[in-house]
Amino acid sequence: MSAPVYKSFEQSLTEFENIAADVAPISNKELQSRIAKLQGLMMEAGVKAVYLDTSTSLTYFTGMTLGASERLHGAIIPSKGAPIYISPAFEEPKTVTLIKIEGEIATWEEHEDPALLVANRICDLPAEGNVLAFDPATPFMFSSPITAHIGARLKVIGAGDLIAQCRQIKSATEIAIIQTAMTASLRVHKAVWEGLYEGVSTTEVTDFIAAAHQKLGMRHVFAAAQFGEATAYPHGVPYAQTLTKGDMVLIDLGAHIHRYCSDITRTYVFGEATERQRELWNMEKAAHRAAFEAARLGSPCEDVDAAARKVLTDAGYGPDYQVPGLPHRTGHGLGMDLHETPFIVRGNKTKLQPGMVFSDEPMLCVYGECGVRLEDIIYMSDKGPVFFTEPAHSIEKPFG
Repeated sequence: MSAPVYKSFEQSLTEFENIAADVAPISNKELQSRIAKLQGLMMEAGVKAVYLDTSTSLTYFTGMTLGASERLHGAIIPSKGAPIYISPAFEEPKTVTLIKIEGEIATWEEHEDPALLVANRICDLPAEGNVLAFDPATPFMFSSPITAHIGARLKVIGAGDLIAQCRQIKSATEIAIIQTAMTASLRVHKAVWEGLYEGVSTTEVTDFIAAAHQKLGMRHVFAAAQFGEATAYPHGVPYAQTLTKGDMVLIDLGAHIHRYCSDITRTYVFGEATERQRELWNMEKAAHRAAFEAARLGSPCEDVDAAARKVLTDAGYGPDYQVPGLPHRTGHGLGMDLHETPFIVRGNKTKLQPGMVFSDEPMLCVYGECGVRLEDIIYMSDKGPVFFTEPAHSIEKPFG
């Protein structure tokens, strides 16, 4: 391969500067428009209230970020009117500081049943509707007693479809934040490529990635480094590896800015690629490109998966999810969660629309030998698919 100009990980870290501080967060005006859209969908579906737990959906609609715990803490979004925030009484002062969209705070003391509080507040709402919809991220330990207290007063359903209709269409501001995160993480990727040396461990690589994201002002989410035969397994192996000449290298990483994630994978060879490695890499590249070209406005998500998979099966891999081949879906949505709707998988007939964001990563796995994954994130513009980051050109030139 065309060798990069070597820079140590320590040298690269000195060249990174905080870029996140210059990125504007989601405005209160946009948060209010999100709640208004959700409430419109609720009215159409006859939903009286949506309960949001301590999830990214709570942050998406209200701007409030809470950590999950054994105490019930979240928000009720009525079909009409302001949110009602649910808080342990002793946490109320902190909750007040986190509120961006005005609303009442309903509190409960340690000896009280918060599920009864939530159930009664929802049933007593003057809002229209006869249905309670739960945020899918609500733990069963909370949803079950709330449902029991609701009894026959309201029908209880999941709010996944309602929330997805809002979250899977990104605004221009969201696209801009993701673009900054993706550009920064690609820079980290290139620094890994430039800093690899024979004998380096996968642990050293992932530690550098975490430090680099932090230096950039991002919140590190994950890093995966796989060398040699370990690259064949989509989620790696439970042991560290040491780099040797001729190893396939797979690096997957992600971080976030204002809760919006990056997610990029690059695969290349440390040293000179063999013809076999080059063949596998080029096949993966062809599947990756086919997925991009199939991402047409109005087409179902499953068409993107089918296009990538066809390239591999036509070449003798698979079929379906069999290995050697592509053992998983071609992609996943990306936003405030690393994996969210829309999913690029057989059976998903959701039509691609402007504002949708999802990964293109049809990994080619050959267990016992190696694997190749090229992952870039696509967003659907008014004219069709656009990559946030420039895809790898060749096994020799993974960064342009």
